[in-house]
Amino acid sequence: MYSKIEEPPKLVLTGTPREIGFHHGSRLRPQISSQITIYEEMFQVNCNLSWGAVRQQADQFAATIQRATPHLYQEMEGIAEGAGVDVLDIVALNCRSELTFGKFTDGCTSLSWKRNDHCRILAQNWDFTTTIRKNVALMEIQQRDKPTIHMVTEAGIVGKIGFNSACVGTCLNAIRAHPCVPSKLPIHVALRLCLESTSVAEAVQTLESLGGVGSSQHILIADSKSSLGLALSPLGDVHLQPDEYGMVAHTNHFLANRFVYEPPWLSGSPIRLARAQELTRELIGSGVLEEDAIIGRVLREKVFSDTYNAPQSISNQEDMTRHPISRSSTLFNIVMRLEPETLGAEVVIGRPGSGEESDLLRLPFH
Repeated sequence: MYSKIEEPPKLVLTGTPREIGFHHGSRLRPQISSQITIYEEMFQVNCNLSWGAVRQQADQFAATIQRATPHLYQEMEGIAEGAGVDVLDIVALNCRSELTFGKFTDGCTSLSWKRNDHCRILAQNWDFTTTIRKNVALMEIQQRDKPTIHMVTEAGIVGKIGFNSACVGTCLNAIRAHPCVPSKLPIHVALRLCLESTSVAEAVQTLESLGGVGSSQHILIADSKSSLGLALSPLGDVHLQPDEYGMVAHTNHFLANRFVYEPPWLSGSPIRLARAQELTRELIGSGVLEEDAIIGRVLREKVFSDTYNAPQSISNQEDMTRHPISRSSTLFNIVMRLEPETLGAEVVIGRPGSGEESDLLRLPFH
């Protein structure tokens, strides 16, 4: 008999950037301590970097964050104060993707679909080391003169996967490519900026105006009227438009961005992409997704629970041949509905279809 995964903490964060951060850090103090311990081992095993060396490299990104997004640096200072750690520990968590050149085992399968002219469905499985799952949290962030953010993130990290009250949503796919440029934005900061935007167009303009991102990543971004695959790199970006099915699907390799050097990485990434496209197109063709109330359930059961080509399947499973800290598994699934009248998301923590995933959670969560 499987036991259900427990629900994650739910935080409502308001006030000044420092107050938002302090509440975050205070409430998630044990989880942030755990994060630092886990990442310390991950950096050592995967990159041969001590935590001291990680903090030293993070200092370069700290200068960038202070210059480009001072409010988010203040938030990180608040998190550090609340959690009783140094601000460079928090900066390191927020630029971990850049510090490793993609050597961590992020998987992830994401897709967007045009439900109609005023609604986009945005969804993904987020895959990472299972040791992190206990440090996942749901957050609502209320800031003055900005949309309210609803997201699933890791303790200590200021921006990740979710949506806002302006119907802008984000998903993330890790890419392993060189180079990395610390004078540009860390990807988790870029995600937060997207979630502070009122449209896809505004998010793209904001990232470009601040000089772009420091590492190669893919942000799948949508609002109620448009969606775009942002294949981002320090050397140039490529934007992916929806296909004839109204879809953008992505996994962990660039489809069009040739500005950077991308060595072979996850052999299952092209297989997952083709599989996600095939399964979703079948659902679109069958008409089953026309019934609004079951869209989330159908996508979880028919696409995101899929185990074809396991362990590198859409419902990602641990590869037991790898070092324990380097094993990846789907840690949560989210299906967002970006439509003003019915805005919200369904979340399950754990691997869809495993029998161990949590009960269905909803965002907003109150």
